[in-house]
Formats: sequence, C-alpha cells, structure tokens
Amino acid sequence: MGLVQKDAFRTMIISYLGIVLGYLNKVFLFLLLFNPTQIGLITLIISIGTLFAQLANFGAIFTVWKFFPFFKNPEKKHFGFLPFILLVVSCGILVFTILYVVFRNQIQHEYSENSPLFNNYYYWTLPIGISYVIFLVLEAYLRSLYKNIVAVFAYEIGLRVMTSLLLILVIPGWVSFDSFVILHSLLYLIPTIIVLVYLYRLKELNLAFSAIQISKRFKKIIFQFSSFYYLNTLGAVLVNSLDVMMIAQLIGLEGVALYSTVILLSSVIQVPYRSIIRVSSPLVSDYWKHREFDKMKVLYQKVSSVSLVIGLAMFILAWVNIDFLFSFFKTKFPDYQDGIWVFLFIMIGKLVDMYFGLNGAIFTTSKKYKFELIFTVVLIGIVYSLNLVMIPKWGIAGAAISTSIALLVFNFGRLIFIWVSYKIHPFTKNQFIIIGLGVVTLVAGHFTQGLINNKWIQCLFESTLVIILFFVPIIVFSLEKETINYMKKALTFIRSKIG
Repeated sequence: MGLVQKDAFRTMIISYLGIVLGYLNKVFLFLLLFNPTQIGLITLIISIGTLFAQLANFGAIFTVWKFFPFFKNPEKKHFGFLPFILLVVSCGILVFTILYVVFRNQIQHEYSENSPLFNNYYYWTLPIGISYVIFLVLEAYLRSLYKNIVAVFAYEIGLRVMTSLLLILVIPGWVSFDSFVILHSLLYLIPTIIVLVYLYRLKELNLAFSAIQISKRFKKIIFQFSSFYYLNTLGAVLVNSLDVMMIAQLIGLEGVALYSTVILLSSVIQVPYRSIIRVSSPLVSDYWKHREFDKMKVLYQKVSSVSLVIGLAMFILAWVNIDFLFSFFKTKFPDYQDGIWVFLFIMIGKLVDMYFGLNGAIFTTSKKYKFELIFTVVLIGIVYSLNLVMIPKWGIAGAAISTSIALLVFNFGRLIFIWVSYKIHPFTKNQFIIIGLGVVTLVAGHFTQGLINNKWIQCLFESTLVIILFFVPIIVFSLEKETINYMKKALTFIRSKIG
C-alpha cells in the first residue's frame, strides 16, 4: 500500500489543481463569457468526442492492464506490445471515423429540434475523440510501467491551463466563440503530445511494427479478451455520456450546461478515489498473474475503506454547504435549484461506486471477465430506458436519478459475483461505524442550517462541524488506519515542501 499511497497522493494533488483550474474555467470564465446554450454546446462536443474515444479504443485500454505484465521485458522492447496495441487502436479510429461521417445526417437529425447549434460544429468532435483515444492508450501503458505523474499532469493541468489561456483571449474579443470551439477541440492534442515526448525520453516509444513478437496464440487470447471487454466498457461509457447526449436531444443545450456544471462539482469528490484506483489497478493484474489472492483481498478492503472515508467526508462537506455552493449559479441559471437534486442523486451513485472500489479492476482482469457482459447489457438497458421516461418528466434531475440507479445495480451485481466466485469482498466492521458517523454528521448539519446570516461564516461553521463530528472520531479511535497514515504522509509532504 506504500507505493499506492505515494503515487496516489501525488496524482491527487495534481488532480485537485486540475479541478481548481477546471472549476475556474467552467464556473467563472465560461459563465462570464458564454451563454448557457454555448456552454451546453461545448459540453456536448466534449461528451461525443469522449464517447468516440471509448468506442474507438476497441478494448485496448484494459487489454494493456491485463496482458502487459506478461510481456514486460525492457531488453526485448516488451515484444512490441505498444505498437501492437496502437495498431489495434488505429483500426478503431478508422472504423468509427467512417461511421461518424456515413451516419452524419441521422445523428444531426436527433439534435436538430432542441440543439440545432451542434450541427454547425459536428466534425469538431473528431479532433477530441482521436486525440483522447491515443492519450488513453498511452496513459494505460505508462500506468503499467508505474509511471503515472506525467500523464496526469498533461491532462489535468496542461489541457486546462491552455483552455484558461484560450478563454482569456476571448475576453478582449481576440478569439470569437466560433474560433474558440475549433481551437478548444484542437487543444486535446497537447496531452497526447506531452505523453509521447515523455515516452520517448523514457526510451519506451517503440513504434516499429517489425518489433511485434507476439505469437498467434497469444494474439487470439488478447483479441478474445478485447472483444468481450470492449462490449463491457460500453456500459460505463454510456453512463458517462448518454445522459448529456439525451438531455441535449430531449431538453436542449441549456439543460446540458447546468447538468455538466453540477457534474464538475461532483467530480471533485472523486479525485482521491481516482488517484488511488489509477495506481492500484496495475497491482491487481500482477496479483492475478502470481495468484496472490490474500494480497488482492487486503488491497481491495484498504482501497474501499480509504475511498469510503474520503468520499463520504467530501460529500458531507459539500452537502451541508450546498446552498452556498449553488448561490454562484443564480445569475446564469434561473432553474439552478434543479442542480441541487442532480448533485444529490449523482453522488449517491458515485459514493457506492467509490465504496466498492476495485471490484471493476478485479472482475475485468479475472478469468471470468466474460460474465461482465451480462452486467453491461443490464446497465445500458437501465440507463437508456430510465432516461427516456425520467428526463421528459423531471428534466436533468431525471437523468441523475437514472444514472444513480444504474450505478447501484451495476456495482451491487459485480460485488455479489466477485464474492460468490472468489470469496473476497471490500467490507470491514469499522466501515459501518464510519457510515454511521456520516449519517450523524449529515443530520447535525441539517439542523444547524441558517443559524448564521453571513453565508461565508456559516460555511466555515458547517465545515468545522464536519471535521469535529466525522474526522475527529476516526482519528481518535483509529477507525481507518490507512486514511490516517495517508493524512500523516500528506502533512509530512506539505511540511517538507514548506520547510
């Protein structure tokens, strides 16, 4: 867990800096410079570009996690594993680019009524999608080499700094909205270029197809795994993208703008979890390789416990201050209160997703990964069906409810399957005490709302209450040792940098 904590802390710091930049861009500069329709358009372009990337990778990302440990050999250039994977991804890019062009009229028709502005920028989703899919594969390759920092920095900091600079150029009118959409799409090339340069400096950028030395038998195994896992990843992809696209289709770009802004706020809570998962997933693959089930179980429980404490604490901090946080949306979004319900339902699903931690990595790198297809089909069906019913009825809150229900069903299903198959689970006794502390803190926060007229002082009071009622008992009674060690190492790191 020491390696996980060290790299997770570094990636968490970088991710939080990226979140701050993203929040500055989305909540302040975007709201200052663009109207809700324009903000919704940019969000929709990014969502479709991201969906393109996930479709075009042909399952290559998790193939790297699963199989790279078997080919890892610097002296033999890892048997050409990187060019082999990039060849697969290139085929995916070609196939889905052709499909995107061929079905242009049908896709544009879906948005012509409520989001017609999107049709003017239809093809500018492609630079985002192509750049992002290459970045994802290279990032997965670096993660398998236990080199996480540069890729995280490139995407979380590099991309957002360039976006901020581009937004600043909009202020004096040097860049029009039309030019901004185009240039913003091209900015997604920057993280990919940074990662390519980093791989070159590591002497890991071997792109020669002649270096591929993977046997036909192993290629068949890889392709079988990729095919099944490709279908499996569609569930997670659609959960992350389908809500935005269906809101644009059924409501309009204004709804997309508010919904995406709230999603950004909720993503802050998941930063520590993503940092931990980023560095833990390759360890799971190694444990499967060496059949080290005891280590896997320990890692599973530790990651879940840390994710539970951090995720629950940050959710409570946000929820007791929710009126303060959403007060900044009043001027731009008349229906800003709908965003509060979006935040609540989305976070219910995401907290469960965080709590169950590594179940996805364990499932997808095991020999029973094919069964995940069942969960994926159920997930897609739930999201799409509920969105069709709930978005017209309850607007963006309906999309959040359907996403939350889908995440709950998906995670509980995988949890039960892993427990039945491998007799491992993420639960410990102290976790239920921590959940009880969370409930008590939420209730106390509810009854102390509005005690102070000044909203800044009220926010400080509520945050202090959360620390006293939630964090202090965890530390005093040592309810979650990994989180305490994590906090101590974080403080030591900060002190070393300051001192």
